[in-house]
Amino acid sequence: VQLQASGGGLVQAGGTLRLSCAGSGRLFERYNYAMGWFRQAPGKEREFLAGIDWSGSMRIYADSVKGRFTISNDNAKNTLHLQMSGLKPEDTAVYYCAAKLGRPDTPNYSYWGQGTQVTVSS
Repeated sequence: VQLQASGGGLVQAGGTLRLSCAGSGRLFERYNYAMGWFRQAPGKEREFLAGIDWSGSMRIYADSVKGRFTISNDNAKNTLHLQMSGLKPEDTAVYYCAAKLGRPDTPNYSYWGQGTQVTVSS
């Protein structure tokens, strides 16, 4: 399984950014996989942000991003997105996409992308 994240960059506070993650591999031939977004800021632990099941019917969010970030997927293209709005300087971090078998709300994500840097200036 390979995951390739993209879309990071520098944005001003209050701005928007859309991250994408392209997945490939046999995991995506299944009907019980989930994908998610995480981030890690310097000196901090990795933080779960949002997860979605393969059908898109189950979406979960961390309280820190609920109402500002929206997770979505395109099954036909094995692509995951994270639409981020109302960005704050504290959202600055490396953002990672991840995938797993099973539900998106359990912590055991098995596959990870390489990360994309998001920097929010004040």
